[in-house]
Amino acid sequence: MRTTIRIEDELFRRAKAAAADNGESLTAFIETAIRYQLSLGESVTDAVSALPVFAGDGLRPGVDLDDSSDLLDLMGSH
Repeated sequence: MRTTIRIEDELFRRAKAAAADNGESLTAFIETAIRYQLSLGESVTDAVSALPVFAGDGLRPGVDLDDSSDLLDLMGSH
């Protein structure tokens, strides 16, 4: 799609130079910048909902999440 936008002169020069430094067109550079900015708007809920969920009864008996030394012992890493 073609569109017209107004960009401050200095910002335009910097974007054009950065695009050239990256070996890409100004259009590609601007598209990447827009995609990046839009990705920042994704909510934490969206990101968390992608995590796997496992069934279970909670922690194993004797596990204390506040005691890192015991956790290391239980994992066999200590």
